[in-house]
Amino acid sequence: MTQQNADERPGVAAAIIVHDNRVLLVRRRVSEGRLSWQFPAGKVEPGESREDAAVRETLEETGLKVKALKPLGERVHPATGRLMSYTVCEVVSGTAHVADADELDAFAWVTHDEIPQYVPYGLFEPVQQHLDAALG
Repeated sequence: MTQQNADERPGVAAAIIVHDNRVLLVRRRVSEGRLSWQFPAGKVEPGESREDAAVRETLEETGLKVKALKPLGERVHPATGRLMSYTVCEVVSGTAHVADADELDAFAWVTHDEIPQYVPYGLFEPVQQHLDAALG
């Protein structure tokens, strides 16, 4: 039997969803430090890929059915210390809404120019580059 290291907490998978020239952000009921607005995201469950977790969390949080297109990378988040992975997703069906009112209190489709108002501390560079290309 192997013992899991305490530092090996499950990673968090985030979905980067661009639709109609805007990116989807959600606002958590309880902020993680400075983090209030962020991408739909949640813990990767045992046996689940990061891409599948991003798709599942988006549906659970916003009611949107999305498809994973490509991973953008991962990092240890500087504010939370959590292992984060970022996946580009596209909308398959549905309309975004607050589907998990226990976790979220709002969502917003944000233009490229509005991102700094929602995320003033900047984005992970590969995510920023993707959004610059997709929304710029």
